[in-house]
Amino acid sequence: MPSITGTTRVFYILGDPVAQVRTPEVYNPLFQRHGIDAVVVPLKLPAAALPGFLQHGMAAENVGGFWATIPHNAALAALLKPEEPVAAVAGAVNAVRRCDNGRLEAALFDGIGFVKGLDHFGIDVRNRRVLVVGAGGGAHAVAAALAQRAPARLAVFSRSAERAQGLVQRLRSLTGTAAEVAGSADPAGFNLVVNCTPLGLQAEDPLPFDPARLDPRAAVVDIIMSRDPTPLLRACRARGLQAEPGYEMLVQQVPEFLRFFGFDDLAQTLQGDLGELRALLQPASARS
Repeated sequence: MPSITGTTRVFYILGDPVAQVRTPEVYNPLFQRHGIDAVVVPLKLPAAALPGFLQHGMAAENVGGFWATIPHNAALAALLKPEEPVAAVAGAVNAVRRCDNGRLEAALFDGIGFVKGLDHFGIDVRNRRVLVVGAGGGAHAVAAALAQRAPARLAVFSRSAERAQGLVQRLRSLTGTAAEVAGSADPAGFNLVVNCTPLGLQAEDPLPFDPARLDPRAAVVDIIMSRDPTPLLRACRARGLQAEPGYEMLVQQVPEFLRFFGFDDLAQTLQGDLGELRALLQPASARS
């Protein structure tokens, strides 16, 4: 357990529910191992209490900020109005820091975590044809980050045509006409296909698209944070295709969070060797 004193800098992980979060399990050992006087504490905060918490709870000068999960991500973006393009397009944030003057600044790291994961896997986006399947919150962050990598084509498919069109309209502020609504989830003709739907969470779920339709050199990423390879990943790997799990997105976010909260040295150390974090957050079965 970290040693908590009167000088300890306090961070929270906000959510409702919050019992499932692993943020304290990751960051508290890192702080302790690297001699950082800080602690992360889970905070179960109802949605209705969020504005009051921002005004009063964040007034404490020894509070450095917080991570955020459901149901607060979109509400925080509406209240704090982040300027960063991915957060603005996604309409969500997952981290808030308290500046020295008391001002609150918000950011979203799902997108940067995702594209850093692509770099780790050796998957290029520039001038490639990309299909994002799904148009929910995760898809917004992923698609916005992909848009910043200058794809030749960035297509979005959703069973809700209205949601797909809404996301594409947001993306065009970053990509222009390269962003478009896909008429179906058919992956043929795309270099990279990203599953941003929840299909695969349950064993009986249908596949989000037909792996047999993928081009022979296409790559697939499934952002479902399953403890084991999803049926989609298994089906794609059976064809000999590059198919990667979503856990790397979590790993690659860690240095970005730390840098955002002012722990630059620790962020640089971890970015140089993410093996320990990868082992902590990604089971061996998902990498094989």
